[in-house]
Amino acid sequence: MKKTLLSTIMMCCCMIAMAQPQGFGFGGFGRPQANPDFKDINYAGDDLEAHRLDIYLPKTDAKSYKVIIAIYGSAWFSNNMKGMTYMSLGKPLTDAGFAVVCINHRSSGDAKFPAQINDVKAAIRFIRAHAAEYKLDTSFIGITGFSSGGHLSSLAGVTNGMKTRTVGSTTVDIEGSVGNDLNQSSSVDAVADWFGPVDMARMNKCETVNDGKSPEAALIGGAPADLPDMVSLISPITYVSPSCPPFIVFHGQADTVVPHCQGVYFSEELKKAGKLKEFISVPEGQHGPVTFNEDSFKKMTDFFLEQAAKK
Repeated sequence: MKKTLLSTIMMCCCMIAMAQPQGFGFGGFGRPQANPDFKDINYAGDDLEAHRLDIYLPKTDAKSYKVIIAIYGSAWFSNNMKGMTYMSLGKPLTDAGFAVVCINHRSSGDAKFPAQINDVKAAIRFIRAHAAEYKLDTSFIGITGFSSGGHLSSLAGVTNGMKTRTVGSTTVDIEGSVGNDLNQSSSVDAVADWFGPVDMARMNKCETVNDGKSPEAALIGGAPADLPDMVSLISPITYVSPSCPPFIVFHGQADTVVPHCQGVYFSEELKKAGKLKEFISVPEGQHGPVTFNEDSFKKMTDFFLEQAAKK
C-alpha cells in the first residue's frame, strides 16, 4: 500500500511539473522562486510541518494586501508541498496585487478526513487573527488550489459558516478546533477550483466510486463503496447552495487523473445555485499541463480582482 501511495504522489507531482519544458514556469512565465516574505509560520500552535504556511507579498508599497490562500495538489498524500503551490499558481496572483498564503495541511497518512479541511479552516482563522502582523487585508479572502487542493479549496467555500455536517448516520466536525483563533471566521469570499475531485460518487468513469486503493479511500479510511455517507461528506458538490461564495472552475478536457466530468458536474450545480462565474473547459488540457496557461491564469486573477473590488 505504501508503494502505491508513493507512486500516486510522484505521478501527480510529475504531471504538474511537466506543464512546461524544463527551465520555464507554468503558462509560459519564468519559473518563480519560492522565496516567501514570511516563511514556515505555524498556524496551529504546535510543531507540525503540516501546520505551517508561507506568505508572499506583492512588490509594492501598499500598507496591506487582500488575500488569496493557495493549496497544493497531492492526492491528499503530502503534508509539506506549500513551496510548489506558489510555483504553480502564486506568481500571477502576487503580480495582480494579492498577498498569497500557501499552506500545508495534514496528509491522509497523518489523519483521516475531516483533518484536512479542519487545517484549512484553522489557517484562515489564523490569517484573520494575525492580519496586521503580515500586512494582510482580510476584508477579502479568496481561495484556490489544484487537484486535491482544488477539492479542499472548494470544500472550504461550500462550507462557509458550517460547524458540522450529518449524512445518514455519520456526522463530521467540519470546522474543527485546530489552533488558537477559534473566535475568528473561517469563511472565504471567492473560490477558484483547478481540476479538483469534487464528486467522489462519480470518480470512476464518471459513473461510480473508485476502489479501495484510491486516494479517496485513503482519505476516509476505507473503500468508498462501503462508506457511502463519507463519500457524500467529502464531496463539495453535495454542499452547493445559494449561500456559497462565487466560483470559477478550470478543468482540462484530456485530464486522465481527475475526469473532466468532475468540472462539468460541479459547474452545473454551481450554476443552478447562481454561484458559477465561469467554467473554463480547456481543450487538450491535462492534469496541469496545457490547463495551466497564461489565458487561464488571467481569468483567475480577473475573477479574484472583480470579487475583491466588491469588498
